[in-house]
Amino acid sequence: MYYVYVLRSEKNNRLYTGSTGNLAKRIEDHNLGRSTYTRLSIPFKLVYKEEYKTRSEAYRREIFLKSGKGRSLLKGLITDS
Repeated sequence: MYYVYVLRSEKNNRLYTGSTGNLAKRIEDHNLGRSTYTRLSIPFKLVYKEEYKTRSEAYRREIFLKSGKGRSLLKGLITDS
């Protein structure tokens, strides 16, 4: 399985969207500062995920969610907690 995920920074409340084949390890990597792009915003909390059978499906969805229409859709899917 492959996943598209959205993390929320508990430091600055920003969202980060990505895709991976190992969700637990990827979230751990983000929270340990192993991702250059997100290291200054740790810690992160998983706020949304979707499952896909193939990497290409997950990646296409990731790209969509990073677009203007995708970000608008995410606002409706993610509740502030």
